[in-house]
Amino acid sequence: MEPLASKIRPKDLAGFIGQEHLVGKGKPLRIATEDKHLFSFILWGPPGVGKTTLAKIYAHAVNADLFELSAVSAGKDDIRKIISANTARSKILFLDEIHRFNKAQQDFLLPYVETGELTLIGATTENPSFEVISPLLSRCRVFILNEFSDEEMAKIIDRTEIKLDNEAKEWLVSMANGDARQAIGMLENTLQFYNKISVENLTNTLQNKYLRFDKKGEEHYNTISAFIKSMRASNADAALYYMARMLDAGEDPKFIARRMVVFASEDIGLALPTALVVANDVFRAVETIGMPECAINLAHGVAYLCQAAKNRSAYNALRAAQKDVKDFGNLPIPLSLLNAPTKLMQDVGYGKGYEMYSKEDLLPDRLKGKKYLDRGKKKE
Repeated sequence: MEPLASKIRPKDLAGFIGQEHLVGKGKPLRIATEDKHLFSFILWGPPGVGKTTLAKIYAHAVNADLFELSAVSAGKDDIRKIISANTARSKILFLDEIHRFNKAQQDFLLPYVETGELTLIGATTENPSFEVISPLLSRCRVFILNEFSDEEMAKIIDRTEIKLDNEAKEWLVSMANGDARQAIGMLENTLQFYNKISVENLTNTLQNKYLRFDKKGEEHYNTISAFIKSMRASNADAALYYMARMLDAGEDPKFIARRMVVFASEDIGLALPTALVVANDVFRAVETIGMPECAINLAHGVAYLCQAAKNRSAYNALRAAQKDVKDFGNLPIPLSLLNAPTKLMQDVGYGKGYEMYSKEDLLPDRLKGKKYLDRGKKKE
């Protein structure tokens, strides 16, 4: 049976709700569909904000054949099949969750996008600057989609033509948090168990660990916080548990690996500078291997980071320096540190007295004597 979200999906921009900055009059995707302009682009935004719908509307408007793949399960063979498909029309590949394609897969896709054999529409919930290789990203425009407002969500719920009172609608709008697919799915799931949509029946239906671990929700932030704090406490058992819990709930392993890279500098820092090298290698392994095997790489990295000595002095120094920059603005740099490419600059004192290995205080006058970096004993 066709899902409700698919049944009520608009066929053109006239029926599309939201994202006015992209589809409103004179806006880029409106112009592209009206002028039938064929080009590759990436739709970046949270779940359930119309990325798939916009891809379908665009493909239909430019009179192209749309091929849909999910990067979670697709591979190089799927792309080969699309390339070899016999069609006289242009081919558009809609690659959902493009951030799940590893570097090798993206490298394989690149030449087909370069030659125009495929027009790519990527959809991602993650920052494409981190998740899409530079050569591929440079050949795509990036459009940022926003969560639906409460008013827009209410209109989308009305479009389902399912009867519910104002209290239930308000609850559903609040629960969905700007995710139309989640709101429609909740309505559809509730009707499988109950004849009436009410707050009580909606609440009873919301019994799913994946919904509880909504990536924008409190459980997501609680779990990643517990993970980081466990590593900070050098408690490998707890850290591995919270890592496994996040993966089981569908968290992107690259999100976890990215937090580990930050942790290596923030919490381990100068106590073991090579921890950053290890964390970066874990991230690259996760990016290359993918789930489920990359969980092993993550576990390896977590165990290593937990057992490493900790020293936050570089992190604390950065924050202290940033505070002074914010408080005092651009203070005058000592003349001895200024570049002197012209004689006039030399005459007025630029670079005067500069020594390559000077022991002098080189901070601006207002900050003379300030110490940001704690050079004490490393914390074990």
